[in-house]
Amino acid sequence: MPPPEHIAVVTDSTASLPAEVAAAYGIAVVPLHVVVDGVEQLDDAVGGDALAAQMAAGARVTTSQPSVGELVEALRAASDHGRRDVVSLHLSGELSGTVAGARRAAALLADDGVRVHVVDSRTVAGGTGLAAIAAAEAATAGRRAEQVVAVARETAAKATVLFAVPDLAWLQRGGRVGAGAALVGSALGIRPVLGISDGRIAVVETARGLARVRRRVLDRAVRAAGGPGARVPHPPAVRVRVAVHHFGRPDEAAALQDQLAEALAGTGALVVEALRSELTAVVGAHTGPGVIGIVVAPAP
Repeated sequence: MPPPEHIAVVTDSTASLPAEVAAAYGIAVVPLHVVVDGVEQLDDAVGGDALAAQMAAGARVTTSQPSVGELVEALRAASDHGRRDVVSLHLSGELSGTVAGARRAAALLADDGVRVHVVDSRTVAGGTGLAAIAAAEAATAGRRAEQVVAVARETAAKATVLFAVPDLAWLQRGGRVGAGAALVGSALGIRPVLGISDGRIAVVETARGLARVRRRVLDRAVRAAGGPGARVPHPPAVRVRVAVHHFGRPDEAAALQDQLAEALAGTGALVVEALRSELTAVVGAHTGPGVIGIVVAPAP
């Protein structure tokens, strides 16, 4: 059910929400840009499988945030020309200038009486996307704009984002991890489980071999979801949403989602919604092909 007339929820394409899910919750999505060998396209116009193949073949890929003008246009449309508030939730400002652009757009729109509440999610992918869903639910329930913002912030802050990549070179090239973290992957097959800390990509733990790292991603996600049967439960158990992400690995993501569902069922975790989606081209351009990830977030 879309949110009521007095509040709209907007996020950006890096939230990696399936289009049908965003539509079902009434969430507007502003695309970032991806540039492949000098050709610029909107994030939602570039297929993940195609881009992964191009990257593997050596294509030069860069990304950029939406322009302030694009953000103004999207936020104005979401506000229905000032007839409702807008909560605009974006990926971490430590990883992109999108949230700064949204704040500039909000300031411009304020002169026209459009009230935009910009939220830096301090996370990325499903961490942002699941927070946007929680915000849309709060809006649908008739919460005030300040309450919707609070729900978005709290959900994003409590989200657990975990992922594994076959090659850290892509993240290092884009400045998303330092040289020290990248060296981990080249030392005796030791690879990191990656997550988000203070709005940045960080090493959560290390393991030998990609298969074992992916298993640790699964184990940590199950623990984050809690449930009375979890090895490290979070009493009392809370309702959660989960999202499984991939870039160019649909079969592996489907298998991981099945493994996650089975493991969570065994713990008694209160899962209210489970999503699977391909990371958008902009996120995939930085992680590189083959990334697999899981996000767990509270469902207020």
